Amino acid sequence: MADRRRSRYGRYAGGPDPLAPPVDLAEALDAIGEDVMAGYSPERAMREFLRRGGRDQRGLDELGRQVAAKRRELLQKHSLDGTLEEVRELLEQAVLKERGQLARDVQMDDGDRALRELQLDNLPNSTAAAVSELSSYDWASHEAREDFEKIKDLLGREMLDQRFQGMKDALENATDEDRQRINEMLTDLNELLDKHRRGEDTEQDFADFMDKHGDFFPENPQNIDELMDSLAQRAAAAQRMRNSMTQEQRDELDALAAQAFGSPELMQSLSQLDDNLRALRPGEDWGGSEEFGGQEGLGLGDGTGVLQDLADLDDLSEQLSQSYGGARLEDVDLDKLTRQLGEQAGVDAKTLAELERALNETGYLKRGSDGQLKLSPKAMRQLGKALLKDVANRMSGRQGQRDLRHAGAAGELSGASREWAFGDTEPWNVTRTVTNAVVRTVAEGGDPAQGVRLDVRDIEVNETEARTQAAVALLVDTSFSMAMANRWVPMKRTALALHQLISSRFRGDHLQLIGFGRSARVMDIEELTGLDAMWDKGTNLHHALLLANRHFRKHPNAQPVLLIVTDGEPTSHLEPDGEVWFSYPPHPLTVAWSIRELDNAARLGAQTTFFRLGDDPGLARFIQQMAERVEGRVVSPELDDLGAAVVGSYLGGRGGADSGGQMSDWYGGRGFWFGG
Repeated sequence: MADRRRSRYGRYAGGPDPLAPPVDLAEALDAIGEDVMAGYSPERAMREFLRRGGRDQRGLDELGRQVAAKRRELLQKHSLDGTLEEVRELLEQAVLKERGQLARDVQMDDGDRALRELQLDNLPNSTAAAVSELSSYDWASHEAREDFEKIKDLLGREMLDQRFQGMKDALENATDEDRQRINEMLTDLNELLDKHRRGEDTEQDFADFMDKHGDFFPENPQNIDELMDSLAQRAAAAQRMRNSMTQEQRDELDALAAQAFGSPELMQSLSQLDDNLRALRPGEDWGGSEEFGGQEGLGLGDGTGVLQDLADLDDLSEQLSQSYGGARLEDVDLDKLTRQLGEQAGVDAKTLAELERALNETGYLKRGSDGQLKLSPKAMRQLGKALLKDVANRMSGRQGQRDLRHAGAAGELSGASREWAFGDTEPWNVTRTVTNAVVRTVAEGGDPAQGVRLDVRDIEVNETEARTQAAVALLVDTSFSMAMANRWVPMKRTALALHQLISSRFRGDHLQLIGFGRSARVMDIEELTGLDAMWDKGTNLHHALLLANRHFRKHPNAQPVLLIVTDGEPTSHLEPDGEVWFSYPPHPLTVAWSIRELDNAARLGAQTTFFRLGDDPGLARFIQQMAERVEGRVVSPELDDLGAAVVGSYLGGRGGADSGGQMSDWYGGRGFWFGG
C-alpha cells in the first residue's frame, strides 16, 4: 500500500534562513581597514561601513533616508478633515433630498412646507451645529432621513475605529444588537482596567474578558499588558491626531461626537477608556502633534493609523541612527521596518545586523583592556592578504613575464612547475611528466595502453623558492606633509602588504617597520595601521637609519634590504645627548648626520631603494644624489603603485642585484610568490 503523506509548504519564519548565503565579511573588512588606516577607530570604522552599506547592500543611511521620505510623504499627502468632509457631504445630500421631497409633495400643507424650507434655509454654517439642529427635524423624505442617520452611524464607527483598528468597516450597517455588544465590551474593558489600576485583577479576569470579547481584538494579546500596550499606542495616536487639528476642527468634532450612534453613552465609555490608558501608560506620547499639509482627507480611524505609522517611522529613524548609548543593529524592529518600507528593507537591515554580529563573533574585532574595539591579528592577516593580492595584480599586469630560471634549488616548493632545462636540479613533477608523455604518445599516433616511454621533452620540474635570508627595514615617513598630501593611507597599505608577504611567504626574513617624523621609532604592524595622522613638523631620517642599522647588525647573516618611503628632505636629527634638533630649511648638519648613517648601511651591505613621493625638483635631486652615493636606486611611483613598487623592490633586493647594479625585475627571480 502506498505511503501517503500530506506535506504543507509555507514561508520560512523561524530564525535565520538556513539557505541564505553567508554575509560578505571580506568587503566589510576591506572597508573597515581602509577607514582605520585613514585614522578612524575600528568601532567608528565598523559603524561607518554599516551606514554606507556594501556594493549590493543598502546601509543604515539609505534605510534612514527612505524612512524620512515616507514620513514626509504622509504629511504632505494627507489632511485631517476627512471625517468632517464626509459628514458635510452626507448632510448636504440629506438636505438636498429633503428639499426635493418638499417641492414634489403636492399634498403637503403650504404653511408646513414653508416652515420646513425656512428651517432648512437658516441652518448654521457649522456642520456640527447643523447636525445638532436637524437631530429633532421631522424628515419628509425617507431617503433624506437615511442619509442623516448615516451621519450618526459614521461618527460612531469613526470614534471606535480610532481606538480599535478595523471597527469602521466591521460595524458598517451595524444593528442595534451590534451596538449593544460594543457598549458591553467597553464597559467590561473599563472594569478590567480599573481593577488592574487598583492591583485587584487576576489572570482569570483577563482570560474571561478575552473569551467573551476576543473577536474585537484580532492582534490576540496574550496578557493584560499586551492588551494595554496595543490600546494605549492607538489611543495616544488618536490624541496626537486631535492635537494636530485646528481648534475649529476640534470644536466641530467635539460637538458631533455627541451624535455618535445617536447616544452619548459611547463617548462616555471612550472617554473613560482614555483616562484609564493614560494612567496605566503615561510613557506614551500623549502630547505630540504633526503638521499635515496635503489634500487627501483622512477619517478619524485612518488618521489615527497614519499617526501610528508616523510614530513607527520615528522609532525606526532613531533605531537606524544608532546614535544612543549601547546601540546595536539588533535594536531595529524588523517587523516594523518591513511593514513600513517593504520586505527588502527588512532583509537589508537583518543582513546588516548579521554582519555586525559576525564581525564581533568571528574574531576580526576584539575589545581591548580599555574597552575599545581593535582589529585582531586575524583581521590584520585578512587585510594584508587582500592588499598583497592587489599588489600582485598590479605587478603582474605590468611585468608581462617573470624569470623563473632563478628559483632556488634548495628552497621550498612554490606549487608551480615548468619544463626541465639543462642544469636544473629541482625535483621532478611526476604527475605532470607522465601526463605530458601520455599526451605526446597519443599525439604521435601511439597507444598509451601498450606502454609509454618518457622523453626529455616530457619532463617538468617543481619550482622552488630560494631560501636566502633577508633583514628588511621599511622606513616610512610619518611627517606632517604625508598627512597633508593624502599619502597617509597608501603608506600604511604598503607596510601592511609587505608585512603580509614576509610573514606568509618568507617567514625566515626579518622585517622591521620604522616610522620617522620629528623623531623615529620602531612599530609593530597593528600600531602602524592604527596610527593617527602626525601633525608635528620634522623628517628625522637620521634617527630612522640608526634604528635600521641596529636591526641589520642583529642579523649579520642576512641580506640587508633598506626601503625608504619619504616625501621630504631630512629636517631633524638626533644630537649626541639624545635630543632632537629641528631646522627648516634643512640644516647642513642634519644632512651630514643622515648621510653618515646611510653610508653605514651601505657598509653593512644594504640594498637601498628610495621611494620618492611628490614632484619637488629639489627633493628629486637630493634623493638621487643620496641613492647614487650608496649605489641604490630611486623609484617615484604614483600613490596607487607605491605598494607594488616597495614589494617589487624587496623581492629584487632580497635576491641581490644583477651585474649592472640594477634590480633584475620586480620579481627578482623569485618565482610565483602570491597564491590567490
